[in-house]
Formats: sequence, C-alpha cells, structure tokens
Amino acid sequence: MQKTIINPPTLARPRGFSHGVLVTGGQLLFLAGQTGSNAEGNIIDGDLVGQYEQVLRNLQTVVEAAGGTMQDITKINIFVRDRDDYLAHLKSLGQVHRSFFGDYYPATALFEISRFFQDDALIEIEGMAVVNPDSKA
Repeated sequence: MQKTIINPPTLARPRGFSHGVLVTGGQLLFLAGQTGSNAEGNIIDGDLVGQYEQVLRNLQTVVEAAGGTMQDITKINIFVRDRDDYLAHLKSLGQVHRSFFGDYYPATALFEISRFFQDDALIEIEGMAVVNPDSKA
C-alpha cells in the first residue's frame, strides 16, 4: 500500500490536517463514530482532551483489529459540542494527536453539533482507513 499526502500549493497551508490522502492498494475500513467511552460504553470522566485521547484509543483498537495502524487512517470527521472549547485546547489536543499519529495528519473536517447520542460526550470521531493486513511493514 502506498499513501501520498496531497496539499496543493494553491490552497491554504494545512495545519493539523492534510487536504487529501491518495492511497493505492490495501483494503478500505470504515470507522464508526467513536466517543470517549470505555469498554462498558460509559463516557469517561474528564474534559475534551481526555475524551479525545479515549476516542483515539478506541479508533486505534478498531484499526489494529483490522490489521492496520493509526497511520492507515486516511480521513476523519471530528464532531465537537463546543468549537470554542476545541480551539482553546488546540495545543493539548495536538500533543495527544501526535502521541497516536506521530507527525501524520489524515484528511480532516471539524463540525460543531448540538447533541450526541450520549449526553456526556464532548467529541466523536468517525473516519476511513486503508489497511493492508497482509503487509508486515
């Protein structure tokens, strides 16, 4: 599987995301929306940053179960309850992001929404990955 980050110079320089990710080879994995819930399905106590870390841990579990890694995630949609809270924690969120993805940024969109299925959720992320479970690389 080969991935090429697509960031055309005629678009604004992306910070914290990639404009596009071109993939050849592999299998497409659709990632259901994950919240900051634990194995019992309960939202963990904590702020947006803590829930973001749990969300990424949940996504990692799914991707690894399919034979992939976090760097195989090519597209994510981030849904937050409070955009201003998200912006206020960008530095901390970036540190958590790098602990899971390194310096890799999938194609990303951010949406502020009014409610989640779970009332205590502050964030939910869905996405897609392209995995190559037969690869040992």
